[in-house]
Amino acid sequence: MNRYRGTRGRDGGAVVWKDDQVLSPARSQRVNNHSGDFEWGYGGSGPSQLALALLLEEGLDEESALGLHQDFKWAVIANLEDGWALDSASIAQALARLR
Repeated sequence: MNRYRGTRGRDGGAVVWKDDQVLSPARSQRVNNHSGDFEWGYGGSGPSQLALALLLEEGLDEESALGLHQDFKWAVIANLEDGWALDSASIAQALARLR
């Protein structure tokens, strides 16, 4: 089970962790480049990039992740606050509700 968390760096920028490693937006940007950075708590491009990245990290194929990431953003990512945490089970539950 993967565990994700979002924090703020010293500069106030968003930092997303997968387990104990910083998650880069690079992989998800190759699928669809919404933003150079992750964000959460609203419905913009940074949250879109995070939603897509999390779905890809959870093993969704590119087509499925692209098809679901905007709904996932609005249902989950747009509602997160600083210091958030998600795990594979909570992501799977959200996806089950969206499907």
